[in-house]
Amino acid sequence: MTSQSQGIHQLFQADKRAKDKLDEAKKEKRKRLKQAKEAMAEIDQYRMQKDKEFQKQSKIMGSQSNLTDEIEEQTLGKIQELNGSYNKYMESVMNQLLSMVYDIKPETHVNCRPSN
Repeated sequence: MTSQSQGIHQLFQADKRAKDKLDEAKKEKRKRLKQAKEAMAEIDQYRMQKDKEFQKQSKIMGSQSNLTDEIEEQTLGKIQELNGSYNKYMESVMNQLLSMVYDIKPETHVNCRPSN
């Protein structure tokens, strides 16, 4: 009978050790799940922060793009204006320049002394 009670006692001990191991495994699992939840919360917070930074950057880049477009428009307008002015006055300026070159009126300079 003592051998039976020893066998039963060993079974109870083995059962207790198994339950202890199972409880320890459950605790570890809960601990890992808690860490995973905290990590997910950190990831979400980091993602929100980066999204805000991205939105801010995209607003800045968008406004710079608008400024670039506006400056380009102004530049093209100024180029067209200068081309129009060039076409308008080119002929008269060329005529004045050619008349100065072709119509030479020789005269002595004021500081020139006649040589004897």
